[in-house]
Amino acid sequence: MPILPLIVAAAAAGAVLLLFLGLAGTAPVDPVQARLTQLGSMQARNLEELELQQPFLERTLRPLASRLSSSVARVTSASFAERTQKRLALARHPGLLRVADWLGIKAVSAIIFAAIFFLLMGILLGSPGTGILLAGVGLGIGYIAPEFWLGGRVRKRQKAILLMIPDALDLLTISVRAGLGFDAALGKVVEKLKGPLTEEFRRALAEVRVGKARREALRDIIPRTEVVPLTNFIGAIIQAEQLGVSISKVLQVQSEQLRIERRQRAEEMAAKAPIKMLFPLVGCIFPSLFIVILGPAVILIMQNLG
Repeated sequence: MPILPLIVAAAAAGAVLLLFLGLAGTAPVDPVQARLTQLGSMQARNLEELELQQPFLERTLRPLASRLSSSVARVTSASFAERTQKRLALARHPGLLRVADWLGIKAVSAIIFAAIFFLLMGILLGSPGTGILLAGVGLGIGYIAPEFWLGGRVRKRQKAILLMIPDALDLLTISVRAGLGFDAALGKVVEKLKGPLTEEFRRALAEVRVGKARREALRDIIPRTEVVPLTNFIGAIIQAEQLGVSISKVLQVQSEQLRIERRQRAEEMAAKAPIKMLFPLVGCIFPSLFIVILGPAVILIMQNLG
């Protein structure tokens, strides 16, 4: 009996058996599970696309700063962290930075400055020891440099608040005297004016709407701004509310006082202007005049002596 037909028949039977087992073993596809799997893949793809849409520095420096912040946090004290948190609040948390993010930024800045000082100075001077020494100097400069930027942001914001207080208080006084309540008048100020002061008032109104006491919401503005006229104004409002004094009279007195202070600041800046103009006048204009006036005389004297 030939063996080849038996082998072909056995192979065909095995193939049919395997095909049958494969079709019988496949479980029915759950449509809910399939939909969830599809949504999961779409969400992962959307998250990847959103991450790629972020700026390059955001995708590179922020993860590096997050890794370095833990190392820097171990060598910093609690008082330094509290002071940094306060300065970030005064600057209104630029870029939604936290204390850990800020420490990471300082560490990245220190490394970048150290590398720049080492590469430039070490290569130009041709001395590795000098390059390492200058890298240490760059490390300190890079660690301190972000503080100057943050201090500039704080001063700029405080100056904007200081310049905005008289106008905001005038509008607040007019609204209260026209019959609006204090909260409604504060909302009118937020609606009509734009700036860091109205942002603080908007936050205070939002806190009042969620159930916080008005005096507490206003008092919380003080550590976030640290502007003396605003502190005095908030203190007067809280005191008037506690004592039952008419808020319109307090607002009128505060408005007049702030207008006087603004005029005095303008007069002070006008008095400082001649002194500030003296330095560029002496350093830039006088040398040019001396060259034009005395230059020919100096040339004649040199020719006669020669």
